[in-house]
Amino acid sequence: MDVEELTIKILLLGDEKVGKSTFLSRISGGAGALDGKANITLLRDIDQPFVFEVRNRKCRYRLEFYDTASPDNWRLLLPDLVLICFDISQRLSLINMQRIWINEVHRTFETSDRLPLVVVGLKRDLRSDDDPNGVIYPQEAYRISQEMRVDRYVECSAVTGELLQLAFEEICNAAVKTTTARGGQSEGGCVAM
Repeated sequence: MDVEELTIKILLLGDEKVGKSTFLSRISGGAGALDGKANITLLRDIDQPFVFEVRNRKCRYRLEFYDTASPDNWRLLLPDLVLICFDISQRLSLINMQRIWINEVHRTFETSDRLPLVVVGLKRDLRSDDDPNGVIYPQEAYRISQEMRVDRYVECSAVTGELLQLAFEEICNAAVKTTTARGGQSEGGCVAM
């Protein structure tokens, strides 16, 4: 039995230094690196797309991840899934996600009303109660994700591996759903991991 191979383009958007490169570097290490114990080898921007293979009984999926390292080039992509990333320890990155990045998606992609969106909270390990104004708790990020009308909210730490496997599985599930007739959008609003 031949296994069909489908390519899915995934675009990561967000401010600089929110953890996108570390996230991609960690997941590039495969299943064994998702626990945060393996060393991270940082990927180079010139090596894009970063390709990951996912399989199930019916299909093999080629997930092509693109980062915004080349600000002009990402607007030319026709992604199947967009991940809007923010740094859990930096409130400004959350604000920019609401004010800048969601608007960029709607302005750039004609299919934005059907394009599945996932908000990814990165650097979970840096969440600190020491700065009461800067702390972004999961319930606040989830509420903002709902207001932005995205399909999913996940958070993780690529450095420690905390919730990384679950976040990656949710992203893969959303990506695989983009290949179905119903598409990758969730029914009834945002789903939290």
